[in-house]
Amino acid sequence: MLNVRWSLRFALLLVFGSAGAQADTNPNQERADRFLALVNSAYQAISTVEANAIWDASTDVSPVHDAAAETASRARAAFMGNPTLIKETKTLLLLRKDLNATTTRQLERLILISAEGPMTNPSLTRARIAAETAQASTLNSFEFKLHGKPVTVNEIDNLLATSVDLAERRAVWEASKESGKALKEGLVKLRDLRNGVAQEMGFNDYFALQVAGYGMTTEEMVQLNNEFMQVLRPLYLHLHTWAKHELAKKFNQPVPNRIPAHWINNRWSQEWDGLVAAADLEKFFKNAAPEWIAKVSEDFYVGLGFPALPQSFWDKSDLFPVPAGSTRKKNTHASAWHLDLENDLRSLQSIESNSWWFNTNHHEFGHIYYFMAYTRPEVPPLLRTGANPAFHEGFGELTALASAQVPYLKSLGVLPADFVADETAFLLSNALGTGIPFIFWASGTMTHWEADIYANQLPPAQWNARWWHYVREFQGIEPPSARSEEWCDAATKTHINDTPAYYYSYAIAQVFKFQLHDYIARHILHQPPQSCNYAGNKAVGDFFRGIMEKGADTDWRTLLKEVTGEELSTRAMVEYYAPLLAWLEEQNRGRKIGWE
Repeated sequence: MLNVRWSLRFALLLVFGSAGAQADTNPNQERADRFLALVNSAYQAISTVEANAIWDASTDVSPVHDAAAETASRARAAFMGNPTLIKETKTLLLLRKDLNATTTRQLERLILISAEGPMTNPSLTRARIAAETAQASTLNSFEFKLHGKPVTVNEIDNLLATSVDLAERRAVWEASKESGKALKEGLVKLRDLRNGVAQEMGFNDYFALQVAGYGMTTEEMVQLNNEFMQVLRPLYLHLHTWAKHELAKKFNQPVPNRIPAHWINNRWSQEWDGLVAAADLEKFFKNAAPEWIAKVSEDFYVGLGFPALPQSFWDKSDLFPVPAGSTRKKNTHASAWHLDLENDLRSLQSIESNSWWFNTNHHEFGHIYYFMAYTRPEVPPLLRTGANPAFHEGFGELTALASAQVPYLKSLGVLPADFVADETAFLLSNALGTGIPFIFWASGTMTHWEADIYANQLPPAQWNARWWHYVREFQGIEPPSARSEEWCDAATKTHINDTPAYYYSYAIAQVFKFQLHDYIARHILHQPPQSCNYAGNKAVGDFFRGIMEKGADTDWRTLLKEVTGEELSTRAMVEYYAPLLAWLEEQNRGRKIGWE
């Protein structure tokens, strides 16, 4: 690490040593240009090494790969968190009045990157990296068991989607929570280390560091998410009321006040799929080969005018479940990767023949094509990311939303040409799936819980109780039995461990996706937002590209206003589901609404 530190110092001396001899009308801009040329080149090279090491550790969990990932992360921190680099970045930001907007945005991003591993406190940063590596290994290698026998995550999800035996469902749900017990100790350690690196760079805590990427404070971000829930609450309460009556009939039980968590197909009750028989498409995907599901998302983007994926994507990605009997362990959470910030694109999934993986694969390819769009000389490596994190997730969700539209499914032959959709049923299924319950999970439970543990230093002895307080308060869900502090049910969610203080981004992405979808349907396709087809429309592709290709080189608020004509708003989401709310009000007539 000393060699890296002194090499950087020497390089900076070479870059700036002759600055006084330069005759230029804007010496500060020239100084920043030289500095950022060095940093961008090193950042891309070091990030590539680290990303490859983490890919190996995620797709084949082993002590060797874990050690390599830790070493690569330490090398990255040695450069990107170098005190000399941090000092120069802060100095240049004080001169921002002399710098152009792209330069300033790179410097601001560099501060956020450096804050993940500031070598102004080497022991703290190294401890954080070691703890992150250990937590990822525990997460990726955890073996779930049901009735004493190993069970995969896909098998857990499939059982929750199909079983009508409440005793079995409870056993499956409880099995899905076992990983939290193994992950809690590491998460407690990481909370303090993450807060430590953030505070080393002047941020109040790790949550504050993450929301700084939006130009917001913790309080502003929490308030924004509260506003989402306030606007959507009438619809959520009616969905909750309708759903618990349907579930009570399904399981032949009295109608509960709050919904028992094991009654819902999703392990965290963030989506409520499988309740609308008229919109159940599983039979249409039974014969869809996983390879076709993987490929069709590329065809979607090619039809919009984007290029085909490089062959290396198909050669290097890990798209399907680990074969039965294999001893290899891998991360089971679907993800998209831009390993070299250039052309090395990959996806990690476990695709099976069902509608969930069909939609999920479309989501991941939304990320992949976003990577491709902003990978161009005009966008420096430091800005090869979304305008904000929610833009990336929003394009993934927008692609998934487009993939669920009936006209698109007919165009693929998934649905027969004479299929007549029950529009209310499909709108209801969409709302229950990745629509409304997700907001109350992401904006409510996840955002508030992580703000509590990072910003408010919630003691670990209260973590699980606080988690279930929020699940009850925001989601109207309760556990099948009391959950003590030996558990850490929050930690069973992948991103609590490996992408912390982030779930508000998914909530913003939902709002953002409906704004883009509304604009596309009304102004480009001239079709109803609830039933439209993007396929083969180059104008839709041009609209996508106009946002994607900018990367993080434009302020996200400015970009959103430019492309949609409005600021971030739940208007489009409310209008999309307005017909459903009217239907639900009629269905719920005479019922107690909600759970309070």
